[in-house]
Amino acid sequence: MTRTGIRGLLAATPAAVAILAAVSAGAAEREVKIDNFTFTPERVTVRAGTTVTWINEDDIPHTIASSAKIFKSKALDTDDKYAFTFTTPGVYQYFCSLHPHMTGTIVVEAVTGSSVAQ
Repeated sequence: MTRTGIRGLLAATPAAVAILAAVSAGAAEREVKIDNFTFTPERVTVRAGTTVTWINEDDIPHTIASSAKIFKSKALDTDDKYAFTFTTPGVYQYFCSLHPHMTGTIVVEAVTGSSVAQ
């Protein structure tokens, strides 16, 4: 591409950059609903850097506790939320410490295309 072509591309991109940023921001957040003693969805796959927000839509308190003790919420009353940002790829098992039969899994995948091989 010529230097003029690159300048034209860069000059035309502010709107495109704003759109991509909005899409990226939306993609970097996921929600898990808590209702009727279940996490929905029970298994979520996200990319590293994504914030997962749990929302208690049940009429009794629940918690979110990592099986590996990486994160833990306070008791969430109805409509309360808890958020955690997953920065490291891996599989994260969690449960409600008040109702241990309630379990869920967050699978965090590496962000591709942005890392430099060493």
